[in-house]
Order: sequence, then structure tokens, then C-alpha cells
Amino acid sequence: MPKIRSQRSALILIVIAQFLGTSLWFAGNAAAPEWEVLLGKEGIVPILTSVVQLGFISGTFLYALGSIPDRNSPVKVFFFSAILASISNLMILVFPFSYPSLLILRFLVGFFLAGIYPVGMKIAADYFEKGLGVALGFLVGALVLGTAFPFLLKGLGITISWKIILFATSLLAILGGALIGFLVPNGPFRKSNPKFDPGLLPQLAKNNALKASAGGYFGHMWELYTFWAFLPALILTLTQEAVSSSQSAYWTFLVIASGGISCALGGWIAQKKGSQEVALFSLFGSGLCGVLLLIFPEIPLIWVLPFMLVWGMLVTADSPQFSTLVAQSVSPEHRGTALTLVNSLGFALTILSIYLTTWLISEIGVRVALGLLSIGPLVGISIYSRFKKKS
Repeated sequence: MPKIRSQRSALILIVIAQFLGTSLWFAGNAAAPEWEVLLGKEGIVPILTSVVQLGFISGTFLYALGSIPDRNSPVKVFFFSAILASISNLMILVFPFSYPSLLILRFLVGFFLAGIYPVGMKIAADYFEKGLGVALGFLVGALVLGTAFPFLLKGLGITISWKIILFATSLLAILGGALIGFLVPNGPFRKSNPKFDPGLLPQLAKNNALKASAGGYFGHMWELYTFWAFLPALILTLTQEAVSSSQSAYWTFLVIASGGISCALGGWIAQKKGSQEVALFSLFGSGLCGVLLLIFPEIPLIWVLPFMLVWGMLVTADSPQFSTLVAQSVSPEHRGTALTLVNSLGFALTILSIYLTTWLISEIGVRVALGLLSIGPLVGISIYSRFKKKS
């Protein structure tokens, strides 16, 4: 089977493959209502989400520690990770169904997703010496649209058997892995780094340009997943429950999906203005949206959806551009390690942010608690500015 050669064809296939592969990430959320009935447990979605996140954090840390995406062919890493993640997902259908086995297998799905999401960005970086911000804008945009999709199904009232969900997402992930493994060669700008260097991570920790980009990314991650997690509750609060549950699901879909569009749009702007400008503007803007929640006690109903759409666009547009800055801050042979390490630490922050905000909501309410997420962007901008001056 002939492999593609052009940058454009490679990007298209990487975007499609990453969208298909990361469909495993959201399978548990879509299947959760049936699982709750089968297990006789309520409210398992936060735990299911957390174990996948913990698996991803563990996987990205170990992939980075072993420099796996840099020491090995990244297309092979992507391919085998997609296969292993799919097998882990399918094993839920094979093993006797129980809560412990479900948590373990979803953890493993998250673990092997570490070889799909950041490694997909690494493959793109190997194709785009210039214009990487555009490429990663499309890649992250595809992931964001995947996040929004379950809310569209909920809004439409579509229910699909959990067994079909698991089988279909596993098949899609295998297809995504095959697209990369058989059609996309390693990029022309890839530099192999076959030796294991135990001192690499301490060495990266001294890179001020990397610390600046990572700091901005961490500020973004503190806000992003917590914003998404409590978005339906925030919509109901701001509208004073004037919308139905199906309308709330539609609004949630639109707000998250708008972020997918802004990722692609931000990449196009970054090509003209630079990734730094887009990332900092977006991070500042999303933080300002949180501040507005704290300042204004009420938002007229007619302005709620436009406000949320703007926030939804700003809260994601900086992600691919900070990842671009991370990739550009290190030598080509260390890009995979840097991207997976920063992803690992960033997603670890999301768990802390979500649990802290859960507690704050019980104490001060959804509106103020989510408004306080603006602390993340503020700290992120401060860290970026501090280390950028030193680089």
C-alpha cells in the first residue's frame, strides 16, 4: 500500500486518525447511563472520567520518561498504542462485568491514549517545520469536536447500547491506528534519538523557553476541563433553569464545539501573527470571561449563549498554540518527550482543578466557583512572561 508524501495529505490523515483514536476517550461518558443501571450505582461519570485521566497522566509520564516517541518511530508508537487502547476497551465486553474491572480497563484505555494524542502532535511537528500552529490547530480542534459529540446525541435524545458504543469506538480507533501505521511515513523533519538518556528530563527542566510555554499551557489546563465538566450546570444557573435538559445539552454541544472551530481559526491567525500572540490573547480572554462572572451578578438571558460561545472559543484556542510553542522550544529529537511530559503534567492539574471546584461549588455556588477559574489563566500568563524574559 503506497504511503502519502505531501504535508497536506499527511495532516488530513493525522487529523482523521487522531479523531478516530480519541473516540475511546469519550466512550465511557456515552455508556455511563446504562452502566449505572447494571451496577446499581449512581453518579459514576466523575470517577470514570478521572480514571481515564489518571491512565492518560500515567501513560504520558512513562512515555516521556522513556522518551518513547523520540527513540522509536512515532507512527509505530501511534499504531500500537491505538491497537492496545482498543483491546483494553473491548475487554470490558469480554471479562465478567464489574465495577473494579471497568475502572481498571478504562484506566488502561487512558494509559494507551498517551500514544495517540501527544504522539499525533509529534508526527505533525515532524511534517511542519513552518506552519505547525495551523496543523496543531486542526488536530486539537478534532479532539474538541469529539468532546462535544456526546452532548449532541443527548440533546437529540439518541440512545445507543453500551456494547455497540464500545465495539464501534474500538473499531474506529483501530482504523485510526491503521491510517497512520500504513499510510503516513515518519515526517521529513524527524530526527531520531535512539539512546535512552536518564538525564533528559532534568535537562528539559532547565529550558526557560519550555518552562514558559508549559506554564502558559498549565494555566489553560487549570481552566479548560473544569469549565467543560461543569458547563451544563453553569448554563442552567445563568439561565435560571429557563432551558430544558435537552436544550442545555444542545447549548453545551455548541459551546464546546465552538472551541473546535476556534482552534482551527487560531491556527490560521497564528500563521500571520505568531503562536505566542494567539495563545496569550486567548488565555487572557478566557480568564476575563471568568472575571466577568464574578463582577456581574446577572447576565440577561438573551446574552447567555453568546457569552458562553465566546468563552468556549477562547478557552480552547490557546491549547494548540501553546503546544506549538512547546514543540518549538526544544530540539527536534526531543519534541515527543517534551509534548508528552507537558501533557502529563497539564492533565494532572485538571484533576486537582475539578475536585477543588467541586468542593467550591458546594460552598459558594457554580457561578463564583467557575469565575475563580480565572486564577489559572492569570498564573499561566505570569509564568509565561517570567520565563520568556529569561529565555
